[in-house]
Amino acid sequence: MRKIALDMVVTENRRLTDSYSLLILKASEKDIDAAMEGCTSCENFDFSEIRPGQFVQVRIDDSKTTFLRRPVSVNFVSPADKELHLLVRRAGEGTRALCEISKDEKVNVVLPLGNGFTLPDTPEAYRPLLVGGGVGVAPLLYLGKVLVDMGAQPSFLLAAKTAEDLLLLNSFREYGAVYISTDNGSIGVPGLVTENPALTRPWDMIYCCGPMPMMKAVARIARQNSTPCEVSLENTMACGLGACLCCVEDTADHGNVCVCTEGPVFSTERLKWFD
Repeated sequence: MRKIALDMVVTENRRLTDSYSLLILKASEKDIDAAMEGCTSCENFDFSEIRPGQFVQVRIDDSKTTFLRRPVSVNFVSPADKELHLLVRRAGEGTRALCEISKDEKVNVVLPLGNGFTLPDTPEAYRPLLVGGGVGVAPLLYLGKVLVDMGAQPSFLLAAKTAEDLLLLNSFREYGAVYISTDNGSIGVPGLVTENPALTRPWDMIYCCGPMPMMKAVARIARQNSTPCEVSLENTMACGLGACLCCVEDTADHGNVCVCTEGPVFSTERLKWFD
């Protein structure tokens, strides 16, 4: 799949909580043409090429301490509008700069990167559960939208510390039933996401993204119920292209592989989580 470095304009920076911001980026035909310049045999980039579960590498401009691009999951795509949504958590200097970027500023992104979630060959009557916690909910919204467009019937299980920490809840409700777990029980089922009864219902597939302990616990439950499970890993990435080798994951079938190129999405049966 071809990749381009594209300048995009920030049309909105929506602060969701003290820790999270939603960036809405838009590309112009002029910027797409500039990104494709020099490739005489290439057609213009189409945003429909971006798959659920893929990510982008965002350049941090005007920072004296941030030299590498930051990987960010694709939260949502509007191909007709050439629009990309990124859910960003403030975790360090680079993501802080992204969360503070102003409307009408430009950011440069390399996209699309990695391999996304597996989509069904026969979506009719396909009933998957999409499980997310924290910033791990980010790639699940676009996945849910694409599944609905295919004719599938996804449901969501979202986890957070409190009701105030739940992200984009109304957006998820547009695409399916939403089950909720909160640590303090302020909304939904109290306790960990693995204690939510929705997780053990008969699903055709479980897709999961979030903190590593949560993903491993969900994967174990899926395996006990003979439910296929895919997870999106969040290993530290620098280049996003498989050159720096800092995101390597040891797999059962091919040994050490780069998460940025082989993943970030993996079937849990490929991971050495059950030894």
